[in-house]
Amino acid sequence: MNTTTIPTSEFEERISKFQANIKKEGLDACLVHATESDMAHVRYLSEYWPTFETGAVFVPAEGEVILLVGPESDLYASHRSFFKNIEKMIEYRESAEPDAPGMSFITYKDLLIKYKLQHIKKIGIVGWAITPLPVYTSLKEQLSDVEIVKADMTLWPLRFVKSENELACMRKAYQISELAVGAILNEIKPDMTELQVIGIAQREIYKHGGEYEGHSLYCFCGESTNNAISRPTHNKIVENEVIQINIGARVSGYSSSIGLPFSIGPLPERKRRLIEFGLEAHKKTIGMIAAGKPAGQVVNDYENWVKDQGFGQYLLYGPCHAIGMMEVERPWMESTSEYLLQKNMTFQVDTFFYDKDFGLRWENGVIVKDGGVEMMSSKFMKYIEL
Repeated sequence: MNTTTIPTSEFEERISKFQANIKKEGLDACLVHATESDMAHVRYLSEYWPTFETGAVFVPAEGEVILLVGPESDLYASHRSFFKNIEKMIEYRESAEPDAPGMSFITYKDLLIKYKLQHIKKIGIVGWAITPLPVYTSLKEQLSDVEIVKADMTLWPLRFVKSENELACMRKAYQISELAVGAILNEIKPDMTELQVIGIAQREIYKHGGEYEGHSLYCFCGESTNNAISRPTHNKIVENEVIQINIGARVSGYSSSIGLPFSIGPLPERKRRLIEFGLEAHKKTIGMIAAGKPAGQVVNDYENWVKDQGFGQYLLYGPCHAIGMMEVERPWMESTSEYLLQKNMTFQVDTFFYDKDFGLRWENGVIVKDGGVEMMSSKFMKYIEL
């Protein structure tokens, strides 16, 4: 049973392109890693999503690929993935490190022998920042004559431009997120906790076909809204104060997120003015994006415009990061970015401003097109006072 709406043929095409990149970089193979929270690279190639344990895909420059899982996951992996080669390795067990007595595991050395890959002398690691230390130490001990190098960019560029199947998953994820945001706005009341508000969103995500949240959902009220990153708490929703939500559903591996500030009752003029400027800046960014435009130019033009409008003191970062299988993924749009925007790249327009006692974030997803963008969500791009 394959759980995705991405067809097997597209997975096979991804692997073929990846193997071409492996050869181009002079590597004999790549070892691609995933965790439960950052499953994207492995799921992109295999549809497998680790639970509790970690996982990997071993991709030789030529030949069959192999899915590597922990002690508990071989049957689970066979139900999720179309791969026929699945091997258990102790290195991918969960962080509690059970001994798993009575179970047998393959080693990296034996893996190369079993799949006739003894010629391998140079392996690239993809997912370098999340590769488990036990994996790295075992590779160095068992394959002492093999060179191990960082190789994230052999795979990342394949994920930058989305296929029509990927875009369909993302559009659906945004549709579900809109339903969840709408339910929050209909049901939120003073004295609810931030956590109770997030419970509304979770109910709607699963009710409407989301497979999971697209990211750690959040709701803040009051001073904590000036946190760039945080989590909901037992703090209560109050009237006449900034309430910030960011809600995202995941569909067939693909994430979404909608962020907006709002209030129950009127806000002080100072706070309302920054929220309204944030929305203006959000729309300004969207209007700057189009295929063929240098990404760094979008950032520099945005930052200069914000400063020219007299709001530079409230700017932390911005204005965009890519979105796909992760709510935040490469490529970032930064002042140092040198790449050109391409048709069917997908970005979160992420507009964050903060002051000493509050903050706000407008966030929506766009698909880069010739001459502009397709909005994946625009329903809540307005100031809302309940």
